[in-house]
Parts: sequence; C-alpha cells; structure tokens
Amino acid sequence: MLTLYGFSASNYYNKVKLALMEKGLPFEEALRWPDQTDADLSPLHKVPYLACEAGGLCESQVIVDYLEARYPQHPLIPSDPFAAAKVREIVTFLELHLELVARQLFAEAFFGGKVSDNLKVKVREQLQKNIPAAAKLFKFAPYVAGDTFTIADCAAIVHFPLVSSATKIIYGEDMLAAIEGIKPYLAKMAENPNVQKINADRKVNTEQMLAYYASKRA
Repeated sequence: MLTLYGFSASNYYNKVKLALMEKGLPFEEALRWPDQTDADLSPLHKVPYLACEAGGLCESQVIVDYLEARYPQHPLIPSDPFAAAKVREIVTFLELHLELVARQLFAEAFFGGKVSDNLKVKVREQLQKNIPAAAKLFKFAPYVAGDTFTIADCAAIVHFPLVSSATKIIYGEDMLAAIEGIKPYLAKMAENPNVQKINADRKVNTEQMLAYYASKRA
C-alpha cells in the first residue's frame, strides 16, 4: 500500500494526491505537519513524501515520476519523449518560475506575517517577466499541455490559484489574469470530481492547520 504523508493545505501535497487519484491507485493518507515529519523519509522535513514497498521518497516531482514508472496504467506523462519533455517543461515553469517566486509573498498573504517592501517589488518584477514567458507554453486545449490530462495539470490546478490569490492580496491585482484562457481552464478543471475532492479536503485541512499553529502559539 502506498502512503502519502503531509497535509491537504499544501499545494505540492495535492499535486501528488491528484496524480494518485487520476491514476486510480489505492493509497492511504497520513497527516504530518512540517514539524512532525519523518527525517528518515524526508530529510529536509518537507511534504509531501511517500512510503512504498521499496522505501520512501520525497519531492513531489520525484514521487510522480516514480509513480509513472512503477504504475504505467492511466499515464500522466506522454510516452513520446519530446511530448513528455514538454509536459515536464511546463511543470518546471509553474514551480520554479511562478509558484516559487510568488511563495515569497505567502507569509504576508496567507499567514499573518510581513514581507518587506523591497521584496514585494522584487517579486513583482520577477513575475512580470516570468508570467508572459510561462504563458507561451500553456495550451489550454483544453488541458494545460494540450489535448490530454497530464501531470502538468496536476501542478497547474494546485499552483495557479495560490499565485493568483497571493498577488491579488499583496498587489491588489491577480497577476495571472492576463493569461488568455486561464479562467475557462480552471473552471473546466473544477468540474473534475477528483479536483473537487482535492479542493474540499484543502479547505477543511486549512482550517485544521490554522488551529494547529494557533494552539502552538498559545
């Protein structure tokens, strides 16, 4: 049995969880907050991480690549090498050039912290450069990489809303709104029962997360 460790408020956890659900793989979930992670399975105490019959794996893309190789049914990465590379290219842009940049705003946008004005300016400038570049890769035809649901969709579905929300809160504008086709795409993805399950679990777990950290501060 596969066991996915982490928490459903995490977009990277949900990327893997959605991949597992889309592939139709049976798995268990084990709640772990960042301060409860298992160092032997996740040396940097990051989520998600996965326990499988061969051992443990961490880092979301490593996990989904393993799932694709180990369980080829219901593939989320194309068999054609170039098409597969294009899917991974989109995932890289989503995570390295959009989500990771916007993540620097999350402390203030979502968790009651404070981000310096200088950092806000720097992040805005980087996103103004990266968003149009990334948009050149997105197909929305109807899926983000083309006509087939792939791991790029698992990433886009969980990362796009966070980048949108963080920039709207910090800058007063959704910096992703200028990407043509993104709103209809997200609306279509929201019709997917697995995505609906992911979103419902995320909302519940976000409340649990806020209560957990509030109790630790008390």
